[in-house]
Amino acid sequence: MLKSQIENIWDDREQLKRPESVAAVAEVIALLDEGQLRVAEPKQDGSGWQVNDWVKKAILLYFPSQQMKVSEVGILEFYDKIPLKTDYKRRGVRVVPPAVARYGSYISPGAILMPSYVNIGAYVGEGTMVDTWATVGSCAQIGSDVHLSGGVGIGGVLEPPQAAPVIIEDGAFIGSRCIVVEGAYIGKRAVLGAGVTITGSSKIIDVTGSEPVEYKGYVPENSVVIPGSIPKEFAAGTFHVPCALIIGKRKASTDLKTSLNEALRENNVTV
Repeated sequence: MLKSQIENIWDDREQLKRPESVAAVAEVIALLDEGQLRVAEPKQDGSGWQVNDWVKKAILLYFPSQQMKVSEVGILEFYDKIPLKTDYKRRGVRVVPPAVARYGSYISPGAILMPSYVNIGAYVGEGTMVDTWATVGSCAQIGSDVHLSGGVGIGGVLEPPQAAPVIIEDGAFIGSRCIVVEGAYIGKRAVLGAGVTITGSSKIIDVTGSEPVEYKGYVPENSVVIPGSIPKEFAAGTFHVPCALIIGKRKASTDLKTSLNEALRENNVTV
């Protein structure tokens, strides 16, 4: 019912003049805020993720349906259409000032927000650390027990509605100043060393075997990744462009913290 309402409003924006249409859009955002809806979710058969594009449409419809308002947090003043997330004690989320999460994002119990930013539509799983000056863009899906290190930039993807958001699965470690954007997919327990950039079209090359194995925009689970470069021909000559290199694997035989430390030490990865 709610899905069909949103699809109808999306096709006829004049409906946003009706209170019942505004209420339907607001209901979707409220469900996102409580984690009862997600922009994207794992498929039941384990074959990947499905994007709920109608939920993204509701987020896009939410902006024109809202009015600009002043909000205050102590001595700080904001002026925006979307309020800030609140009630963290009830939610079981630790929030260190001046961390900010927008209403319509979901932060799971046990998550920690250092001074950071989480945008509308994003999902942050249980036990995940969003470290200082890290940003989680709109609709990004961050799994449980993930560590987003200082200054990490997780990109937002709102348009087009069918576009896949950034997905970072459970147990991943994203090193300092990494950039993960444009529908990139980071598998479970993967480790990205400091400064790695992954986009939906990035070349990720596994160099651990006798022959390189190339992925595009996808880091397989347990991979240990560092920045790299590859030569590319241009009219002006041959130049090197960025890529990412898989140089090892986290071991499944030990617990995650031990495995992470071993992976970093064995492969000389800076985080």
